[in-house]
Amino acid sequence: MTTGKAPLLLVDDEPDDTYRLQDQVGFVLRKAHQRHVAIFASRIVDLTPPQFAALARLYEIGETSQNQLGQMIAMDAATVKGVIDRLRARGYIDLKKHDTDKRLLLVSLSAAGREAVVELIARAKAITEETLAPLTAKEAAQFLRLLVKIA
Repeated sequence: MTTGKAPLLLVDDEPDDTYRLQDQVGFVLRKAHQRHVAIFASRIVDLTPPQFAALARLYEIGETSQNQLGQMIAMDAATVKGVIDRLRARGYIDLKKHDTDKRLLLVSLSAAGREAVVELIARAKAITEETLAPLTAKEAAQFLRLLVKIA
């Protein structure tokens, strides 16, 4: 009985029924992620990628709830709380209760956070360029489209 799916094609485009770790999407994505994180760490030494993501998203959208921010940067509630706590301790974000719904905690960039993220965005663009440097511009655009499709 056939599944109607094409056989798995390995990196060299040869069909194979053998399991080889180096041909598995999770393994290759992890290696690419490790490379990207190493590049990030060499250019932005005082923030983690999740901390930068929180700052960048707040810069982009402005004030939002802690839970909504977590959803927008693909973090669960406990993780985003830790990220926010660390950014607040550095003076990069401000927190306040919602005017009418006191259960909601609103997060926004402080003046220091806004100043920091403006400078960091240029570095972030360079990090993306370095990560994608082995690809042509067309390949990089296609790669990003495909990643978004499976994310």
